[in-house]
Amino acid sequence: MSDDTQPTETSAAEGAYWRDNIRLLCSLLLVWFACSFGAGILFRDFLDQFMIGGYPLGFWFAQQGSIYVFIVLIVIYVVRMRSLERKYDLDD
Repeated sequence: MSDDTQPTETSAAEGAYWRDNIRLLCSLLLVWFACSFGAGILFRDFLDQFMIGGYPLGFWFAQQGSIYVFIVLIVIYVVRMRSLERKYDLDD
């Protein structure tokens, strides 16, 4: 006969892990949306008042800045996922 307490504990830990994981993904996707759609499209006219490297800031975000933000988001995701995996004892 198997012990029924361990699957319940595992389920609770898995649920907490996935809640934290989804929360992280949603927050990173929100930043991604704000950068790509917000800075590159919605607020472009306002941002074009400012210059960076000789180009209007709205144009720069649409062409270059969003790429830099995406790379930073990937690094943040990797670091946070490693800490989540350690927290829930899922690292190798």
